[in-house]
Amino acid sequence: MEIGNIAAGFGAGITVLAAGMGISKLAAAALESMGRQPEAAGDLRTSMIIAAALIEGVAFFSLVICMLLATK
Repeated sequence: MEIGNIAAGFGAGITVLAAGMGISKLAAAALESMGRQPEAAGDLRTSMIIAAALIEGVAFFSLVICMLLATK
């Protein structure tokens, strides 16, 4: 087993954990804000979806890099 495969596995794991933590923290903050100010729920929901999409985009990019390292 090559060291590159192990490093790619660790990198993919760290990427998934970090993205999950980021999205969960984002959702928790948005839901708390919606609970405090229900009239702003629409704007908060839109902002939350955009931010979650950006986090997932970075996570997918990192996973692709890890896969490229594993197959190199």
